[in-house]
Amino acid sequence: MNEPAERNAALAARDLSVVWHPCTQMKDHEWLPMIPVRRGEGVWLEDFEGNRYLDAISSWWVNLFGHCNPRINAALRGQLDTLEHTILAGFTHPAAVELAERLVAVTPPGLERCFFADNGSSAIEVALKMSFHYWLNQGHPGKTKFITLENSYHGETLGALAVGNVELYRDTYGPLLMETLRVPSPDAYQREAGESAADYARRAFTHMEAMLEQHAEEVCAVIVEPLVQCAGSMRMYDPVYLSLLRDACDRHGVHLIADEIAVGFGRTGTLFACEQAGISPDFMCLSKGLTGGYLPLSTVLTGESVYNAFYDEYENLTAFLHSHSYTGNALACRAALATLDIFASDDVIGHNRELAEHMAQASEPLREHPNVAEIRQTGMILAIELVRDKQSREPFPWQERRGLRVYREALRHGVILRPLGNVVYFMPPYVISRDEIDLMVRVAGYGIRKAVAD
Repeated sequence: MNEPAERNAALAARDLSVVWHPCTQMKDHEWLPMIPVRRGEGVWLEDFEGNRYLDAISSWWVNLFGHCNPRINAALRGQLDTLEHTILAGFTHPAAVELAERLVAVTPPGLERCFFADNGSSAIEVALKMSFHYWLNQGHPGKTKFITLENSYHGETLGALAVGNVELYRDTYGPLLMETLRVPSPDAYQREAGESAADYARRAFTHMEAMLEQHAEEVCAVIVEPLVQCAGSMRMYDPVYLSLLRDACDRHGVHLIADEIAVGFGRTGTLFACEQAGISPDFMCLSKGLTGGYLPLSTVLTGESVYNAFYDEYENLTAFLHSHSYTGNALACRAALATLDIFASDDVIGHNRELAEHMAQASEPLREHPNVAEIRQTGMILAIELVRDKQSREPFPWQERRGLRVYREALRHGVILRPLGNVVYFMPPYVISRDEIDLMVRVAGYGIRKAVAD
């Protein structure tokens, strides 16, 4: 009797009898094995048989400093003995206050107020509502629309979905969604031969400028993912676009919402992606890495002028009446504080730059593969675009699920890769070693060869 194997199989069977998994066609699991996880440590997850899997995608981009990080664990143990949660309406607690203070201190200038929520999509909803409500309180009820980039993704709740433009997630729910204004993405993959990413970003910005000139009076805000459109196949663009956008939003009287949910906290080579353009948004949405991957928490940071537009006598009904039951959860705030402690005490950004350079060097041989159209990288995010024809960049048909072949082959070699369509990407925890990067890239190579074999 193989007891560990039986425990793997038993847990998978129990799961499939009661759990409906996210972003999954459940019928696939008739032939695609579920992977039970018994424990985690560092960049590794382990099943009941002792099989280990390198978490190359940081468990959906949330885990910064490894599974079961001892410093975050210790902070949570201390918090457990003090307070687990309390209502945040009319009450407060040290962890929430300290976290807000420290986020204000480390984010770009002018972001002076924190509004806590539960997850990334919720943060987007808060920012959208807050922007609209600000203009309403300021006597501009006609500002009801948002401008978004093509290929953008901002979450799965209805407001967040409406301002996203990845059809796979959005189209089914189209009849339920508010109308938005879309402009072409500055995605550098679309640039002409010989054209720099910065020049393409400037060229793409003419569409945004034209949209603002035509519609500013009815637009609340422009919402973007700074530098990397993560769920949109990890497409990347030059920081100059953000500089141009900040200036245009100021000129046209429109808010700028920076969705740094996936790209914040060191992912792009700076603590926040907006820093690379030297800008401050009107609203910055944070989640995912905020708690180091431990607990659900998000926040929207904004400035004093926005806050003051809601600060009034109660009977004027200008208050922002948005709430979540677990807003400012003490345990989640403590995990976030422990995460910020690691950034404060260790040279995380400097170390990440060294790891990113090693990841680039290790991946360079894949650039010559006949089915690799591009390898692109921004900080600790590296993406490999697979195509049917390298010269024309003709993609593989999505129905062939080539990325799934990469995923399955990588699991056989002990690495978790979850390609976005035909784009293989690395977004590992920051505690990954150079040897583990080499393994991750080598296994991706195995998966790519397997995926394009026929």
